[in-house]
Amino acid sequence: MRTYLFDFDGTLVDSMPTYVSVMLKILSDRGIAHDDELVKTITPLGYKGTAKYYIERFSLKESETELVESMGRYALNEYLYRIPAKKNVVETLRFLKARGDSLNVLTASPHLTLDPCLKRIGIYDLFSNVWSCEDFATTKSDPQIYRRAAKALGMPASEILFLDDNYNALKTAKSAGMKVCGVFDESSKGYEKEIREIADFYVDDFAPLPAITW
Repeated sequence: MRTYLFDFDGTLVDSMPTYVSVMLKILSDRGIAHDDELVKTITPLGYKGTAKYYIERFSLKESETELVESMGRYALNEYLYRIPAKKNVVETLRFLKARGDSLNVLTASPHLTLDPCLKRIGIYDLFSNVWSCEDFATTKSDPQIYRRAAKALGMPASEILFLDDNYNALKTAKSAGMKVCGVFDESSKGYEKEIREIADFYVDDFAPLPAITW
């Protein structure tokens, strides 16, 4: 049995344009400029982590709760009704589950959008654990979240394959001892070279996943 830990946005579902846009909308609505590096920074933080980061960096007056609620309102309909699974995700996950592998999710997205989206796509029940960063009260930029996930799975971190499209998340998971697999997403193609350099594996879509061993 192999143990997988999957990111959600940009890895399982084609949601990165929505995921990023709702966080950037907080700034654009307030007339705050940002550089391209910001996306790389906020992607693994999730809504709550991004709200905290915005308050500290841009001195926003709203509370973290208010900012998170705003982001959730922007995103909810897209996750509930429109965002699709990425290419070969559903078929590959069903194959891995039938093979007896352990499938799990660790994402920065809140359960508010995460759970209904996975259920609509028809893959929620394939996972033994569906974790949001809110379950651990930290972010994917913190190595401890991966160690705590490994402990909850009852596995050494080195025996878990973490899959993500984000460079920072992959780098942090690797520093926590996990094997990591980069997943191509249009939103992170500018960082593909860096991802390939740190990742143990890299896939353009999920079709090659069953053949990967570690």
